[in-house]
Amino acid sequence: MGDITIDTVRSAGVVGAGGAGFPTHVKLSGKADTVIINAAECEPLLHKDKEVLKRYAEQVLAGLAGAMKLTGASRGVVGIKEKYHDVIDLLRPRLAADMDIAPLQDAYPAGDEFILVYDVLGRVVPPGGIPLNVSAVVMNVETAVNVAASPARPVTEKFITVAGAVAEPVTLRVPIGVTLNQLLAAAGGASVADPCFIVGGVMMGYLEDNHDALVDKTTGGLIVLGWDHVIVRRRRQDWAQIARIGRSACDQCSFCTELCPRYLLGHPIEPHRAMRSLGFNLTGEPNVLGTAFCCECNLCSLYSCPEDLDPRNVCVRNKRRLASEKKRWENPPFNPSRPTLHMANRKAPMKRLIRKIGLAGFTNVGPLEEKLLATRRVGIKLKQHLGAPCEPLVQAGQKVAKGQEIGRSPVTDGKPALGAPVHASIDGTVEAVRDGVVWIVA
Repeated sequence: MGDITIDTVRSAGVVGAGGAGFPTHVKLSGKADTVIINAAECEPLLHKDKEVLKRYAEQVLAGLAGAMKLTGASRGVVGIKEKYHDVIDLLRPRLAADMDIAPLQDAYPAGDEFILVYDVLGRVVPPGGIPLNVSAVVMNVETAVNVAASPARPVTEKFITVAGAVAEPVTLRVPIGVTLNQLLAAAGGASVADPCFIVGGVMMGYLEDNHDALVDKTTGGLIVLGWDHVIVRRRRQDWAQIARIGRSACDQCSFCTELCPRYLLGHPIEPHRAMRSLGFNLTGEPNVLGTAFCCECNLCSLYSCPEDLDPRNVCVRNKRRLASEKKRWENPPFNPSRPTLHMANRKAPMKRLIRKIGLAGFTNVGPLEEKLLATRRVGIKLKQHLGAPCEPLVQAGQKVAKGQEIGRSPVTDGKPALGAPVHASIDGTVEAVRDGVVWIVA
């Protein structure tokens, strides 16, 4: 395997394997003193990161070493929940002298990168900032594997936990471009009559009614739930319901704020004040402007609020509106001493969270099935990352090989747009290029 470079990471199409899919070559172009592997995996029922670490520890650590070299970091840290003693014991003898392990509490949201940076380094990322502002770079486990593999192969596969109301909870290795229904079938099918799909995780994921939606580089999990499950019912509330109920029932208890992870870091966000915007015209006031710093973890709505209201969506709606109006809180107040006062005893224990949101009845495992899921057709999205969609490099009828580049970021004034290339995940023939998807059949 060759040397890991910014060019190999870019050419392989490596992006953050969860969340928005930020192009990793851009992240690793910065300079930092520490690279942290985010193995916290704090979303309930997900096991992908732990399972990948158990099977691909050498590759994860090789990706960490490569990222440290590129960023000039003198320290590498794997942040993982302390309860995973078997994984920690597996990793320790493999760590280089400049690497160590940071055991984390079994709490939500331990995997939020701002919380992770604080828990591991004791540094507080400023409001509106990124970990690089405090000389840290954060990568998740699967991204590290893809960084390690970048000199040899591009990103064509994905690890995904399928859990909840399924016959056999499992972590799958699949070609990018398979459908959610194929994932469900590989988990033995649904154990409820009318399954609903949450893509990602139950806290920060989204409800997907198209069960033939495509897996992309950022898909981290598929949680299957019944139509009447509380998570599904909450996701199906429209804004009119959220606003009407919130306006009439919020008693300003402030629990949403007192347990808000970003508030606890000293950021100027107070969800209970944002709830006031439902009944009063507070446009432009700090009560509303502070919602720009919401991390959308959903803890306020699904765990903290005793009335089962939805501060998260109130914050998000204000946040989106402020962004569309190009309104920004310049130089917001910041209290970096707050975490030392409150952070340790205000985290949400995972067991309590699982009970609160109605998941205690599900089998909480996700063993890795290492065999690649077989498929004869895939749909490769031309946008699987933050930034501009790729431009297709192939056309209908063209033969392609697994790993072949089939989409590339557009170039403007000689510079490629923010993005990452996409590649064929199977050998086959291009069936069609339409609606931002390259369809390939074996």
